[in-house]
Amino acid sequence: EVQLVESGGGLVQAGGSLRLSCAASGFTLDDYAIGWFRQAPGKEREGVSCISTSDGATYYDDSVKGRFTISSDNAKNTVYLQMNSLKPEDTAVYYCAADPQGWCTDFSSWGQGTQVTVSS
Repeated sequence: EVQLVESGGGLVQAGGSLRLSCAASGFTLDDYAIGWFRQAPGKEREGVSCISTSDGATYYDDSVKGRFTISSDNAKNTVYLQMNSLKPEDTAVYYCAADPQGWCTDFSSWGQGTQVTVSS
């Protein structure tokens, strides 16, 4: 069974940092793409970042470029999202998702989410 489990969320002051983890089980990250998404209260879910773990290609939304870094540790079957210089507008539930085609376009499995709250 494909499963994704996020962790690492919490409460942090503006300007602080958090590292989110997405632990995968039931499949190996090779040839998959893993994306991070977020959803704030009253807003639609939006894509934040994605990594193609087969070639390491990474993508970022403009709102997080230069502040967030996505990486993968295929040996640990885990993808990370390092979030620096956090802003109150980064407050949301963060989800990771897997694209078995590896293109960051068709996410078929989702985690349960982890809450990130940034205070001003």
